[in-house]
Amino acid sequence: MDNSKHIKKSIQSYLYITAAAFIYSAGISLFLDPNGLAPGGMSGLAIICSHITGWKTGTWFFLFNIPVVALGIWKFGVKFILSTFYAVAAISACTNLFSRIGSVTGNPLLASITGAFLVPVGMGIIFKAGATTGGTDIIVKLLRIRFPHLKTGKIFLMTDAVIVTLSGIIFRDLDKALFAGIAVLINSFILDMVLYGKDEAKLVYIISDSARHITDRVLRELEIGVTYLKGQGAYTNTEKQVILCVLKKRYYPRLEEIVKQTDPGAFLIISSANEIYGEGYKNIYGEKL
Repeated sequence: MDNSKHIKKSIQSYLYITAAAFIYSAGISLFLDPNGLAPGGMSGLAIICSHITGWKTGTWFFLFNIPVVALGIWKFGVKFILSTFYAVAAISACTNLFSRIGSVTGNPLLASITGAFLVPVGMGIIFKAGATTGGTDIIVKLLRIRFPHLKTGKIFLMTDAVIVTLSGIIFRDLDKALFAGIAVLINSFILDMVLYGKDEAKLVYIISDSARHITDRVLRELEIGVTYLKGQGAYTNTEKQVILCVLKKRYYPRLEEIVKQTDPGAFLIISSANEIYGEGYKNIYGEKL
């Protein structure tokens, strides 16, 4: 029975990924790419190379992701990468398929807004299905390991800024670069809304008999701080360690997966944390000046 449920869940996940690949690819091929808008990430880089060489954008997207997926296998294991590789292949194929239709609109503002809405919606569904779109999210994670003093958000911003600037140089059109910048901002906002709603961050309490194992995985895989609180069951009088951690919204799905895998019977309390001060977050002296 458990095996059949697992198979059913896997099939459902891949169906979600397939549907999301159509949405993501529609944003690229019907709006962004034909208008020369390269809104950061691997898709933006693929759009630039497509306009330079004449090769299809989906083909470039797939080629760029081959070494990234190889790095992901080394770092995160084959199981995680299989669904990611399928997502990359599906996006590449759908992008090339939709490119035959051509641009839906020639208005760059409408193209940037609509494309920047469809791409993160597709991306968010893929993330929720337990995969990724490959690309810069894996690269940024590896850079954070090599340069832990750099903040993830800043790395994403720098990579997107470089690609958007490069698009302006290649296409020799400042307006297109500015519209691509608008798409980057909309993309980021929509992705956060799809994945996490309006919360700024998550405050999580985890009560588990496997607190040590959960903590080890959280420290190793998410690289976030964890604090132990002393707890005691009122009914059993049994003392337990309560895990307290605050994490940025994009990391919560992975934390939830770690807890499920380590202790399915764990008790979780999740709330919103709108303002966080300390290392890795806001400077209590500088943010509100």
